[in-house]
Amino acid sequence: MQQPTLSYGAEDIQVLEGLEGVRRRPGMYIGGTDQRGLHQLIHEVVDNSVDEALQGACDTILVTLHADGKVTVEDNGRGIPVETHPKVGRSTLEVVMTRLHAGGKFDKGGYKVSGGLHGVGVSVVCALSEWIQVQVKRNGKVYRQEYAEGRPTTDVEVVGKKVQGTGTQTTFVPDSKIFPVVAFDFDLLMQRFREMAYLNRGLKIRLFEESTGRECSFYFEGGISSFVRHLDRNKTVLHPKPIYLSRDFDESSIEVALQYTDDFTETIFCFANAINTTDGGTHLSGFRAALTRTVNAYARKMGMLKEQDANLTSDDVREGLTAIISVKLMEPQFEAQTKVKLSNPEIRSQTETTVNEQLTAFLEENPGDARRIIEKCITAARAREAARKARDLVQRKSALEGLTLPGKLADCQERDPYKSELYLVEGDSAGGSAKQGRDRGFQAILPLKGKILNVEKARLDKILSYDQIKFMITALGTSIGDRFDVEKLRYRRIIIMTDADVDGAHIRTLLLTFFFRHMKEIIEEGCLYIAQPPLYRVQNGREKLYAYNDEERDAILKKVRAKNPNVQRYKGLGEMNPDQLWETTMDPQNRLLLRVDIEDAVRASEIFDVLMGNNVAPRKKFIETHAKDVKNLDV
Repeated sequence: MQQPTLSYGAEDIQVLEGLEGVRRRPGMYIGGTDQRGLHQLIHEVVDNSVDEALQGACDTILVTLHADGKVTVEDNGRGIPVETHPKVGRSTLEVVMTRLHAGGKFDKGGYKVSGGLHGVGVSVVCALSEWIQVQVKRNGKVYRQEYAEGRPTTDVEVVGKKVQGTGTQTTFVPDSKIFPVVAFDFDLLMQRFREMAYLNRGLKIRLFEESTGRECSFYFEGGISSFVRHLDRNKTVLHPKPIYLSRDFDESSIEVALQYTDDFTETIFCFANAINTTDGGTHLSGFRAALTRTVNAYARKMGMLKEQDANLTSDDVREGLTAIISVKLMEPQFEAQTKVKLSNPEIRSQTETTVNEQLTAFLEENPGDARRIIEKCITAARAREAARKARDLVQRKSALEGLTLPGKLADCQERDPYKSELYLVEGDSAGGSAKQGRDRGFQAILPLKGKILNVEKARLDKILSYDQIKFMITALGTSIGDRFDVEKLRYRRIIIMTDADVDGAHIRTLLLTFFFRHMKEIIEEGCLYIAQPPLYRVQNGREKLYAYNDEERDAILKKVRAKNPNVQRYKGLGEMNPDQLWETTMDPQNRLLLRVDIEDAVRASEIFDVLMGNNVAPRKKFIETHAKDVKNLDV
């Protein structure tokens, strides 16, 4: 047996000091070093300020994006303690900023309710900043300390005396050695801060961007009821006001706001201590169970469901529902530092109790609203049964079970989903070129004829009557609705490939709407992509150059030496021969793919509602507002 050549002894074991581990593995703490991770730095600092608001100690948070790349977060909370820490012998401010797992949220002394649990948030920001300064107003004085890459560069010093009030001001510059691109998205932050203001009634959050002069402020007395009204502003509602349910327990509080609309999809977002738990958890499961039980009990009591009728399912009672679930508790248990799922078992029963008792009371006290809600749910149940029959016709079994794939699908030879990819191609002409140009070993092609149904305006039974959608579901292998299973996905890379014109953009949007509303897990798994075909081919003698936008075309024309280079503008994918399509758009060595991510589920849901919903006025306003941003489209 061959002996290993690498040594492995005590000298090979590294011990990382201080915050060095954060700098070595930032993804463990903020999820990555992409735009999402970059914005997480701001969220970590703001979440600390929000924790002050949860204690009733803060009512204003100011966030400034400076023109020179700095970010400042200021609040009027109690201020981080600056006194010497009894166990460490250093200023508590320095301990909080430079040591992991140092904070006031491990016991019930400093914070009764908070989003931070692990004492790593602001210290991670300190570690990943090339420069950071913290100013604390406390004890009638202003204290200041500066840091670089997680280490203090100054002592805590007094820079002001006889000042009024308390609070903390943090200014930092993300480290460009850690983050490839340091550019903050105003709109993304604005959406997050709007959510925070909704979830913390009476809290004012202001965002200001120096370079553009853009500014927004959020303050909502209505809390999560205002949040629901905001989400439903472009929808037709079945009852005029959101139903608000709340109850305080010994170490937690439950808040739920819900409203039914004439839509066919549900919009539910849940939060724990103002943290968006995107994967749900016990508060969501408790809400769903109680909602189903309560609606069924009322429907039977009022005779709207007869003895021989089956119960309404959870899907039935959630059709067209918009809901916000917000729980606040002393000892939240999250799955990880990213806090995407709540796991406290007691919260499920507390949420169930709150919804059961108070929703029952609402339905009994508002019989007109209750009847409209129950009728909506019963109609959804009838449509579900029709959808079940339609879905059974397109149910995709595994390849070993031998169910016939769609006739137009040119499948690949590879059977490992992680090594396979499926192109959803606009039109038979482009589909034919793609089939000829592809690598049939791992690339499958499914041409789609025309524009698919706008699923934002249709129930599942109608959706499943549309052939192009049935072909997609069968090819993907996941089924749909309550039988959807992302583990059965036959390709782990699904690529939307449409023409670079207005029709192509519309088809792409229709497909994105379908995946977001009915197969969101495919997006969340990082399996959905958008192909980027070139717009131009520049022929310079024997040399062929491709440009993906007008700027690239102009740059190429400046470089080529030919007096009259041949410039071809591709009107569609069908104009490319198979070799060109492979070389520019399908060859993994050369192609450009955009991965579809859900940065903000609330914002994404709003955009799809505006662009694809029934209300024309907000769509017209959106188009007029963003028309200037549209480039390289034939209008």
